[in-house]
This record gives sequence, C-alpha cells and structure tokens, in this order.
Amino acid sequence: MYAADTIVAPATAPGIGAVAIVRLSGPRAFEILDAIFRPAHNAGLTARTMRLGDVVDPATGARIDRALAVVMRRPASLTGEDVAEIQCHGGPFVVRRIVALAVGAGARMAEPGEFTRRAFLNGRIDLAEAEAVADIVAARSESALAIALDQLSGTLSARVAELRAQVVAIRAHLEVEIDFSDEDIRLPSRREVGAEIERLIADVAVLHDSFARGLLIRDGVRATIVGKPNAGKSSLLNLLLGADRAIVTAIAGTTRDVIEDSVQLGPYALVLNDTAGVRDSADDLERIGIERTMRSARDADLLIAMFDSSRPLESADLDVIRLTAGRPGLAILNKRDLPAAIAEADLREHGMVIPILPFSAIQLEQAGALRAELTKAIAALVAPAAPSSNAQLTISRERHRDALSIALGALKNARSAALSMMPPEIVAVDIMAAAAALGSITGEVSTEDVLDAIFRDFCIGK
Repeated sequence: MYAADTIVAPATAPGIGAVAIVRLSGPRAFEILDAIFRPAHNAGLTARTMRLGDVVDPATGARIDRALAVVMRRPASLTGEDVAEIQCHGGPFVVRRIVALAVGAGARMAEPGEFTRRAFLNGRIDLAEAEAVADIVAARSESALAIALDQLSGTLSARVAELRAQVVAIRAHLEVEIDFSDEDIRLPSRREVGAEIERLIADVAVLHDSFARGLLIRDGVRATIVGKPNAGKSSLLNLLLGADRAIVTAIAGTTRDVIEDSVQLGPYALVLNDTAGVRDSADDLERIGIERTMRSARDADLLIAMFDSSRPLESADLDVIRLTAGRPGLAILNKRDLPAAIAEADLREHGMVIPILPFSAIQLEQAGALRAELTKAIAALVAPAAPSSNAQLTISRERHRDALSIALGALKNARSAALSMMPPEIVAVDIMAAAAALGSITGEVSTEDVLDAIFRDFCIGK
C-alpha cells in the first residue's frame, strides 16, 4: 500500500562516475534536505533552481561533500510529491554516506520502482507510461527505445482510451435499450450493434497482434547460424561482433556448444547464436552439441545458413537447406575467395528460397554488405503485416497482450450474444468486461498485486 512517508535512493547507477544524484520524495523531503545540506553564501533554496553548498553530518557538522541541490514542489514534480535532489560527486562511498544521512534524518530507503509507483498513484503518469520508464532503461536498440518513448509520450494510452470509449459507447446504447425499451426511441438494431462490435474487434486485434513484432524489437531478434563443420560459422560470428568471441580452427567440430552474443544492426538488436556443425557424428559430446544446434534453430526468429562454396554440396548441406524451409533468414555462400565448387544456382536447385549472399568471412570489407542484408531481413520480420497509422503502434509487454486478449474474447462473446438476440443485460456483461480489460492497461482498473508485479522489476531509484 502507498505509505505517505519520505523515501530516498540514488537515482544514478552504482559505481564510480563524475556525478551521482540522490533523490528524496515525500512530505518531509525539504525538511530532511535542510538537515543535511548547507547552501553556500546563506542563499535559500528556490524551486527548480540549483544551489551550490555542502552536504554535512547534522550530528557532528562534518562536511561530507561539496554538491548542488534542487527542490521541486508538489504537485508539479516527478512523483507528485515534494521532491529534493542532491547532485554530488559520483563516488560510491560519498553516495552511501549521503543516503545514510538522509535515512538518519527521517527518510526510508525506497523500494525498487517506488518513485515511479508514486508518480502513478498521484496521477502524474498512467500505468502504461510507468512501464515505459522501465522499458527505456532496459532498451537494447534504437527501435526498442523508440517504442518505449512512444509509450511514455502517451500514444499507447491515447489509443487504448479511444478503444475503451468506443466500448463504453456501445454499453450506453445497451443501457438505453434496458432502461427505455418501452419508450418511443429509435434504438440501434442488434445487427447494427453487432457490426459496431465487429469493427471494434478488428481494431483491438491490430493492437493485440502487434505484440509478436514488439517483442522482437524490445528483446532483439534471435538468429541461429547453422551449417556443416568448417563452413565459417564462427568466423561470421566474430566478424559481426568485431571480436574473437568464438574459437576458429581448421579442425572440424571445434564448436561444441551454442555461443550467444548480441550486436546492433541499424536500429535493431540481433542476438546471434553460433552452433555446432550439422553432420552425423559418433562423438557423444559433438552429438549433444548438434542436438542443441537443432533446438536453437527451431527456437530462432531468423536463420543464417552457412555454406562452403569451395566444397561440393553434401548431405549436411541439404539438411541445412531443409532447416530453412518456410523460415525467414539469409543464406551465406561463404569462401568466395577460394575456387568455387558450388554457386547460388545449386542452392536454388535443391530448394533454397531465402536470399543468398556470396561472401568471404576473411574479407573484412564485406562486413558492410552482410550487415545491410541482415538489417533488411530483420526489418521485413518486424514490419507490420498491413501498414497503416494504427498498425505502427506496437505493444511489447505480456500484460498488455493478455489484457487485449481478454478484451477480444469479451467482445466476441458480446457480438455473438447481440446477433443471437440475447437480452441486452447479457450483452452488457461482456461489454463491461471488455472495458475493464482495456482500462487495466492504463491502470484505470488495477489491484495491489498487479502493481507489485509491475514495479518489483524496476531498479531502485526509479
């Protein structure tokens, strides 16, 4: 539950830095700041104006640090409460001492996400915007940051509010039918109500179905590199990462386990998995590695199929081609610096349909072309199925998807009830359930358990 006390925490990441921020929020924030901060030149603290001074131990008068302080009065503050911040030197010991002084003066250490939670509870932001704060902190790519910033700016909340308003309007029609069925009032027919619900279902489904795309953008597209031994998989991984992440030797079967790392490609994050070579093996350890290769390939969003163009096609190559069937990906015809034994036409002849890039993993100047092709493949994977203004809005949180799923189910039940000429009270029950599910996204309908689940993964100080 929301306790009207005063909390304190570092608002900057732990470790050594040039500057750190210690934040206070609550009814005693200014009082506690006055106890531990002495402005220089006897200048008082004015709202939203930085003042130079000393952080001191009120018990001994000992100076702890020379710092800047600022106050922000409620309700126009981050949390909607009185907020005070001390910008001190960024040493861990200094930060710990200042926090300890604030606690000694009457503050309590903030729980993870408690500042943002108070902002929500005080009406400064809604629940979807609060979640966007955590997504901004955790963003792994430009595209993930763009989704989070869009959500923080209220775009998702506005769209959800629009959909909820349409649901409430349908409920109003049903209320009129319930309350004034004997009056000479022109009421929408059940067919009209059903058509209105049908349009709403389509709009909610667009937002719901954006989750798969949003998750790829937020967490990164998982790509598995597959190919027979010595096709150049590990060399490709090292080239993309710009580091010797995987051991490269001429000995077949060097890679025994799945090696994972990530790289930025344009606005996207790509999570790469280098795997053991695809082939039949009597070696128990290598066979386990190959089984993990197959599992990684099944779970991947994107396949990067490696082929050695200097060697004729073998059964292992045909297995790799079969793995790519019906999957998004890119085929790499590697070792083009050597005399060619196979060409693109040979792969096409055996059923390869994904794009093919002739390549040499030892020629660094070709890395740009590889990155461009992979970026193009990712862009196609995360693009909306039917581009439109509403299709560009993307959700990336399971909670939002689940709420939209509940809303969709309730709306489908309401449509069926309306077209089956069920009493308006029956239709209204499902319509109310849809409105409640949509409202839960922005926090119009929420419980303490839901709030606990949302904010427990935040970092302390946010």
